[in-house]
Amino acid sequence: MRKSKIRLALIAGGVSSERDVSLSGALEVEKALDKSRYEVHRYDPKYDLKKLVSESSMLDAAFILLHGRYGEDGTIQGMLDLLGVPYQGSGVLGSSLAMDKHLSKVVYRAAGMDTPDWVLLDGKAELCAKHLVHRLGLPAIVKPACQGSSVGMTKVNDVDELEPAVEQAFKYDSRVIVEQFISGRELTSGVIGLSDLQALPIVEICPREGHLFFDTEAKYKVGECDEICPAEIEESTAEKAKSIGVMAHKALNLRGYSRTDLILSDSGRLYVLETNTIPGMTPTSLLPLAAEKAGISFSRLLDMLIEFALTDDRYPLRKGV
Repeated sequence: MRKSKIRLALIAGGVSSERDVSLSGALEVEKALDKSRYEVHRYDPKYDLKKLVSESSMLDAAFILLHGRYGEDGTIQGMLDLLGVPYQGSGVLGSSLAMDKHLSKVVYRAAGMDTPDWVLLDGKAELCAKHLVHRLGLPAIVKPACQGSSVGMTKVNDVDELEPAVEQAFKYDSRVIVEQFISGRELTSGVIGLSDLQALPIVEICPREGHLFFDTEAKYKVGECDEICPAEIEESTAEKAKSIGVMAHKALNLRGYSRTDLILSDSGRLYVLETNTIPGMTPTSLLPLAAEKAGISFSRLLDMLIEFALTDDRYPLRKGV
């Protein structure tokens, strides 16, 4: 049994458009961590990268709570690998794949999962709105290829709205996805574990009136969204959604935990939208909510994730390997 406290780097903030969400979540995580077990050291990559490098030898593990680019995309994971500091979630490859909405959809299809049809645009491509509408239909969803929290995302209902929506998305990325809109119920499937994966109860996400989809405001503004857990759907559908969450986790080469967002179409078909490798981590966030329904408290969930980091033997540069 460990006698001294675990020296834990809590890495939050960063430089992405989701910086404030990251910092807000870090406050909740630090509050919930058992002070008798952990000696917490805070690092903000916007200011503290040199400090993190210089102090890495004294750290037992890191808890990454960064969202978006330069945190959820494998970059900080690669840095920690080189420093020999284990961390709680997916590695470089899985993080990068899941962050890229185009590549993750390619992987979903290759693994036999349904995902809405899509077209990838890059900055050099000439936009042909009529062609896109002919292929994908309307409404359609336009979003940056590598962003989270619905940043830069627009629901397009008319062909004339497509070009402005694409221009908006290009402000956040050099590659943009135009995706078929699937009408239905929004679900999310959480997974935790290492070799023995546990699928958590399914959550249904119900944005309130005024939201065309689960947009940034619905995600983070109190009172703008209802989250029902377990989702009030057929048991067979819930089990299939759980199975898809596990399939997506494995197909993307993820580790520790993940949360896959789905649409249950009006016809009863389940479509995979995207997978989050660092889900929101406040007591009321979607994955902790599902864990709570499975009998895992927020503090215990954090303990489990840190234990996953401390048992990480994937890389020879990691401490103790």
